[in-house]
Amino acid sequence: MGEEVDAQEFTGADRTRHRAKVRRCLDVFERMLREAAFDTDDPMTGLEVELNLVDDAGDPALRNAEALAVIDNPDFQTELGQFNIEMNSAPAALRDRGLTGFEDGLRRSLNEAERRTSELGAHLVMIGILPTLTEEHLSIEAISSNWRYRLLSEQVLAARGEDISIDIRGTDVLRTTADSILPEAACTSTQFHVQTPPERFAAYWNASQAIAGVQVALGANSPYLLGKQLWRETRVPLFEQATDTRSEELKAQGVRPRVWFGERWITSVFDLFEENVRFFPALLPVTHDEDPLTVLEAGGTPNLSELRLHNGTIYRWNRPVYDIAGGRPHLRVENRALAAGPTVADIVANAAFYFGLVRTLAESERPLWSQMSFSAAEENFHLAARDGIEAEIYWPGVGRVRATELVLRRLLPMAYEGLESWGVERAEAERYLGTIEGRCLGSVNGAEWFVRQMAEREHLDRYDAIRAVLAAYREGMEANAPVHTW
Repeated sequence: MGEEVDAQEFTGADRTRHRAKVRRCLDVFERMLREAAFDTDDPMTGLEVELNLVDDAGDPALRNAEALAVIDNPDFQTELGQFNIEMNSAPAALRDRGLTGFEDGLRRSLNEAERRTSELGAHLVMIGILPTLTEEHLSIEAISSNWRYRLLSEQVLAARGEDISIDIRGTDVLRTTADSILPEAACTSTQFHVQTPPERFAAYWNASQAIAGVQVALGANSPYLLGKQLWRETRVPLFEQATDTRSEELKAQGVRPRVWFGERWITSVFDLFEENVRFFPALLPVTHDEDPLTVLEAGGTPNLSELRLHNGTIYRWNRPVYDIAGGRPHLRVENRALAAGPTVADIVANAAFYFGLVRTLAESERPLWSQMSFSAAEENFHLAARDGIEAEIYWPGVGRVRATELVLRRLLPMAYEGLESWGVERAEAERYLGTIEGRCLGSVNGAEWFVRQMAEREHLDRYDAIRAVLAAYREGMEANAPVHTW
């Protein structure tokens, strides 16, 4: 969804023409996978963080346009809600002290951005769901000014044919409706990118799916929404419901959701793009003039703009990405499972764990996914979102086990092995994976810390308590000490 889309209405003819163009792009993509020279010489990794803006009291600050103007850095971009912005880190090779580079770069950029936005009375907060949000912040009036967001909201609601229903049952119960996709803006995530050659993409995607539950258990950071304590990673059910284009009748018919874990292990990246085209109608049928086949046969690299835009409106927790850099195409797995925060140190520790573990599993001679059903991986993901660091999940050869125990006994050594394969020095690996170990030993992540702090303030009005805990959270975030040490 990073592409600018002009304000417009779409006719039936637009949709027919766009469908034909998407299918042409898909055919060209299939040919490129057989024939084209994808960039695989020096696989890169990347990182993105979505952020919330709050005022001095900790309430949402609907000022992202002003904030971006004073930040004045192309690495920072708009997001769906006026209380959101996103920051992108430059891609890096992990062997070149890439993890340390991510931490240093994020801290430097965020500190400078905070210095500038604080002059507006707006502050940056990294958390999966901003707990001080109220219903009024999730109305269409809070949408960012970029027209593509309003257009996307209109298309989702039109496809659905009725208001969006939110129903999340945790410690408390939340039932509400929305006449736009603004509840999606409450979900702020960290996204990891790992570049892969076409022939290894399936292994890296399957491995990413298999460990998504473990990631969420360790990194849950979204326990409150609209004043209610729900799941430890409430962001998962909220995101799934906030962009659901299906009515109840379509759900009953088995129509796939646009926020989708998937339904099977894959054998090729083509499987995912083909599923996108086969199962999902376009939300934004914008058609460009480029003929991808003509470009390819002339020795160029097609943009495949329609296929990429369509892919950007299907929200897999591990999304396939086709992109172009320096005139050469490449493929990435975009890992979208984790919430933002709590600190830069925690984010980079999560990155180290993901990059290391996914490398070991993807390069294993006996794939994990040959020993585990896809439905078990999906169940792990939702159990971890509900229960967080206390989650029990299924693992081949072990059965049901606490996620923390699984990490300490089996997965951390695999993560170290994978980081070594990436060329990460042992001391650097120990620094970040030590944070993961500390989280597991103390059974504390962002969500667990927040809930425990709220329990100490249960005598206060709920929103007063939330503001007080968020203020303490911001202090810890700015100090950059991992959350398990707070």
